Amino acid sequence: MGAQVGGAEWSNQDRQRYREKVRQDLDVFERMLASHRFDATVPTTGFEVEMSLVDEQMRPSRSNAEVIDALQDASFVPELGRFNLELNVAPRVLVGDQALDLEQELVDRFAAVRAAGEAVGCRPAAVGVLPTLLPDDLRDGWMTENTRYLALNDAIMRARGEDIFLDLEGGSGERLAFYSDSIAPESACTSFQLHLQVAPQRFAAAWNAAQAIAGPQVAVGANSPFFCGKALWHETRIELFMQATDTRPVELANQGVRPRVLFGDRWITSIFDLFEDNVRYFPALLPEVSEEDPVAVLEAGEAPELAELMLHNGTVYRWNRPIYDTADGRPHLRVENRVLPSGPTPLDMLANAAFYYGLVAVLAADERPVWTQMSFSAAEANFRHGARDGILGRMYWPGYSTLTADELTLRHLLPLAHDGLAQAGVSATSADRYLGVIEGRCLSRQNGASWQLDCVRRLEEAGADRATALREMLRIYLEYAESNEPVHTWGLPADQD
Repeated sequence: MGAQVGGAEWSNQDRQRYREKVRQDLDVFERMLASHRFDATVPTTGFEVEMSLVDEQMRPSRSNAEVIDALQDASFVPELGRFNLELNVAPRVLVGDQALDLEQELVDRFAAVRAAGEAVGCRPAAVGVLPTLLPDDLRDGWMTENTRYLALNDAIMRARGEDIFLDLEGGSGERLAFYSDSIAPESACTSFQLHLQVAPQRFAAAWNAAQAIAGPQVAVGANSPFFCGKALWHETRIELFMQATDTRPVELANQGVRPRVLFGDRWITSIFDLFEDNVRYFPALLPEVSEEDPVAVLEAGEAPELAELMLHNGTVYRWNRPIYDTADGRPHLRVENRVLPSGPTPLDMLANAAFYYGLVAVLAADERPVWTQMSFSAAEANFRHGARDGILGRMYWPGYSTLTADELTLRHLLPLAHDGLAQAGVSATSADRYLGVIEGRCLSRQNGASWQLDCVRRLEEAGADRATALREMLRIYLEYAESNEPVHTWGLPADQD
């Protein structure tokens, strides 16, 4: 959800003071990197799972406040839209069979949301973009009551100076184009975010590895093919999020000004590269100044919060975002992977996580890393192809030229992921369970996105219109999701008894 803010209006003096504090924070952060004042223990992992809420008609249910009240669990928090909520899973070290325990925890947490939702007539839907969402759902009353969200919406719209124009076209030729007077379309995007704590000297290698695999990662995990009734990208969430939070009017975009949502422009040598770019190229959206004197805190031998730098960092939406944080007074660094959509099942999400963590572990330790053998632009092209075309998206990879994502994964990436998990201490039982799901998707060429598209196509061939087909598809999707059977095993309506 991000850090809270106290207001939504700031003076010119506030903005100038904020700019000064951000630069001061950046200087302190550089000093900290030079003195190695960071927690460099065994890498830990954490997760954020966003989800939507739907009513009995499979339509968005604006009831996140009521569900959270019923849950009485601080790990659940509201998200941007009133039909969204987020589950924060405590970080841990995934050695041995810890992943199996985490899967069961996710199963139990989703069961708790379903139980809480029954009282208000809704149920959770873990899917990248809610397929039954319509433009009317993104108008009056859509936003969660939260000062940060109101301030962020006002700041983005003020910076842009005009309504947001969304224009998305899918490979099938279907197109969606409309104007929005708010960032409401962003609330359609729900993700499964992975956090990996790393030591400062290993951060660049971990981030570069995460960038290199973002294309196959999103291709294999795609789960967002529909938005507002149209079949668009296999992972429509990627392009939708980019357009929905774009602070640039057309003229600035034409000049090449960077968007707030970005893949990046180069491989890095230090985490400092990313924070420095954020400060250099992006104006403040939420210029709230804290009382902390980071220099005094550092010189007292303590870890500063660097509140202004972190607040600013939270408004630059990299698909692999650098994170500085403190826990129990000790600073640490994390890579926040934002590539993956939510869903379809806890098992599928843990499979996506295992694939990511295994690959990052082995690629970041390679003596001749993959990012020294491929251009950054090739990695970005892989990312867009994977988001647009899904599991059959074409990827470039050194030594293999160009091949589809499923073939690249089967022939090369899965063996690497197995090696990486073994090196990280994950049990063979856990690795086989989760990477076996990735293998099953590639062999069947069925992930969440392809199943949704095929299911809707089958229902339309049987006579349903698009709206009816989407509602019925989502109903079947939720039944399968609650069973925790992986998506590559799901049947289509004609296969139902």
